This record gives sequence, structure tokens and C-alpha cells, in this order.
Amino acid sequence: MVEAVIGESILRRAAEKELVSYHLIDPREFSEGKFKQIDDYPFGGGTGMIMMPEPILKALDRVEKLRSGNRNLRVIFPTPQGEQLTQVKSKELSENVDLVFISGHYKGMDERIRESVVTDEISIGDFVLTNGELPTLVILDTVVRLIPGVLGDDESAQGDSFTNELLDHPHYTRPAEVRGMNVPEVLLSGHHAKIEEWRQEEREKRTQSRRPDLWKAYEEKQTS
Repeated sequence: MVEAVIGESILRRAAEKELVSYHLIDPREFSEGKFKQIDDYPFGGGTGMIMMPEPILKALDRVEKLRSGNRNLRVIFPTPQGEQLTQVKSKELSENVDLVFISGHYKGMDERIRESVVTDEISIGDFVLTNGELPTLVILDTVVRLIPGVLGDDESAQGDSFTNELLDHPHYTRPAEVRGMNVPEVLLSGHHAKIEEWRQEEREKRTQSRRPDLWKAYEEKQTS
């Protein structure tokens, strides 16, 4: 799954530009025994299986060997229990050099891994997914596209929703009229200052009506 996604679109182009590199490590490589088991029953009983600590820790030892120099390292565990993923968080992570994602499976992960090596626990929403690769790829995509040079036009990322706590403004393209629906006249005027003023007003109106939580954060930032 991961190979397929990082081999497409922006993630692939980022690697081709040598702005990022990806290394996939399977914890089963570090599991002992005939069946390469990486999960076991939870102490104290209960349903589900728990990811064992030693294969994960050995995989992280491999990561250390792949790294060069004393670069900043963040170890990320995607989990519904983590802090909510935001554009601000993605921007912060994009400014780090080395990111490691631990993609969970089964019922959960041995708590000692979280206590000893995980630096960031991140949630993409209040729901549960089949495996940890899915949220990992979501986080990875949001981070990589913010690395300077990845997008063809860096302003594309700067204008995205959630940048500066506001949702994006409406977008229109040709033709100017479709089935009686017209593009706002200001966008056809060629007056760049008025266009930007309209877009800012639309960002604010859309954020206020659709995301009151973001609007509150925006207002607080404006008055601080």
C-alpha cells in the first residue's frame, strides 16, 4: 500500500527532485521465531493482539544506521488518541529533517514503545481505521507538499485551506457562464487588489459559517 502511494503524484515527484527520500522497514525482519511474529496477547487479558516492543525498537535501531549526522528526528505514531492534525502541525513537521512513522496494527502497541521513543502522537480524526498505514500516508502527504520546492508553485501551498487559520476562497475557471451560473464579476475585472480583497472576504465568510472553531482562533490571532 505505502509503495503504491509514494510512487504517485506529489510524493513521487518530491523524491525525484531529491527533496525527500523514503525508507520502508518491516518490523518482521527483526522478529525471532519461525513465523516472524510481531504481536502477542495483552497482559491482564482482553481482546485483540498487541504489537511487541522488541521488533519495533530493533527497526528503529536500523533507522539510526540509515541516518547521517546529528539531525533532528521525530518519531510519529498515528493514533486516535493523539493531538489533532492541523496545517500548523504539518508545517512544523515539514521543517524537520528526519521523520519516522510507526504504523500500528492489531489492538494497539506496547506502551513502552510510546514512552521510550515516540515524540509525536497524531490523530487525523475521531474514528478508527484498519491499519496505521492509512493515517501515516495522510500525514506524510500534508507534510511533503509543504517542503519548499515540492510543488511547482510554492504559493499553491500558501493559499490552501487552514493556512493562517482560514478556509480557502471559492475558485472558478472557464467558461465564465455555465447553465446560467456566472463567475463573480470582480474575478474578471483584472483589478488584482480588488480580487485579493474579494478572496479575503470569502475566506473569512466561509470560515465563519463552516468552521466557527477556526474563526475563533483567527479572531484571537488578529487581536493578539
